[in-house]
Amino acid sequence: MTRAMNVTTLGLGLVLAIALPASAEDKKTETLTPEQQAEMEAYARAATPGAEHAAMAESVGTYTLAIKSWYQPGGDPRIESGTATRRMMLGGRVMVEETTATMMGQPFTGYGLRGYDNVTGKHWSTWNDSMSTGIMLSTGSCDAARACTFAGSWTDPVKKTLVSARMISRPGEAGGEIFEMYGNGPDGKEFKMMEITYTAQK
Repeated sequence: MTRAMNVTTLGLGLVLAIALPASAEDKKTETLTPEQQAEMEAYARAATPGAEHAAMAESVGTYTLAIKSWYQPGGDPRIESGTATRRMMLGGRVMVEETTATMMGQPFTGYGLRGYDNVTGKHWSTWNDSMSTGIMLSTGSCDAARACTFAGSWTDPVKKTLVSARMISRPGEAGGEIFEMYGNGPDGKEFKMMEITYTAQK
């Protein structure tokens, strides 16, 4: 267990200890201080799914994917396909996406989590797939039309340095979605690396 997990566990344990006295006798005599009450309310707000989580849940379902990948600026895209399934977990707090596709002509599987942090006010996502043993971490924001912009990074396997990318997603036709990913080319200028069209299966 990591230090961060220990700190989190201790924090939650403290809250539970405050909220759940050891005996009925304790319940008669123990009262929360204003500070303890404020802590309890803060934890409750942090844990309660809201409108942002409900908006994510609207995209739950199965999709057909049309994938375009560019490996250099100005080149022709490689066209491939796949499927993705989205579902909610943790009581509607986090969305899971599982993808099966072809990438660079090879079988590909991917697994992503996406959520909204009530504390930071930021959307977040993680991504793992069969082309790496690492992880991509991203944070971003979404507007009222459910168009989202994320910034993420992962570790380059050759240079061992962080590689950054910008991702945009927006609603597509008939409940679908358009996803675009941009990164820096050899000249340092941004170019489109990937475009995925999600088409909802009926």
